[in-house]
Amino acid sequence: MSFGDPNNPYGPPPQQPPTAPGYGYPQQAPQQPGIPPQQGYAAPQQPYGYPQAQAYPGYPGANMVPQSMPGLLVTARVFLYIISAVQIILGLIYLYVAAFVNDVSDSADSLGSSSNDPFRGISDFGDAAAGLIAGIAIFVLALAALSITLGVKFGRGGQGVRITTVVYGALGTIVGLLLLFVGIDSGMASAVIFPLLWVVFGAIITAAPVVPSGTAWFARPRY
Repeated sequence: MSFGDPNNPYGPPPQQPPTAPGYGYPQQAPQQPGIPPQQGYAAPQQPYGYPQAQAYPGYPGANMVPQSMPGLLVTARVFLYIISAVQIILGLIYLYVAAFVNDVSDSADSLGSSSNDPFRGISDFGDAAAGLIAGIAIFVLALAALSITLGVKFGRGGQGVRITTVVYGALGTIVGLLLLFVGIDSGMASAVIFPLLWVVFGAIITAAPVVPSGTAWFARPRY
């Protein structure tokens, strides 16, 4: 009697071959003792070298990063350039007046013969006035440089540019209001137009970086 005969009814049952997986299922090798089971292809995999993108905190209502400058900021930028042009013209006029007053003071000084001479008093007053006017001219030209710098920095500036613009516009609005009250008190229509325009320009420059679109523009990520 041979137990290896497959036709022997008293022998052990023949071993069945392993069942092949169905079509479409991944082939897996048999597990070895002591080796933990491997995950299948259906398990979620983290892409190697590509971290998950994080959403940037956006302004209320959207998480999208603005791709172009908002219209109100563009208007404020144009107003800054217009103000800088006016400031440059005023600064140059003040410089010319200071130079003229200084020349008059020098002429009066050359005509004076003694310390009690009235020309000597005119000379001293002219020197002080020329220095004061020249200081005002330098201050106005410095404001013009600030206006141009803020307008240029609107494209890539951050929170520092935004805060400086708000403070600058608010101070300009206050000065315009003071001049407007003086013009109204004078009763002259020509004394009201320029301060009124200054107030409008200052209000727009102040509000543009504060509204949600302006805040999102200055808070956008820069690469």
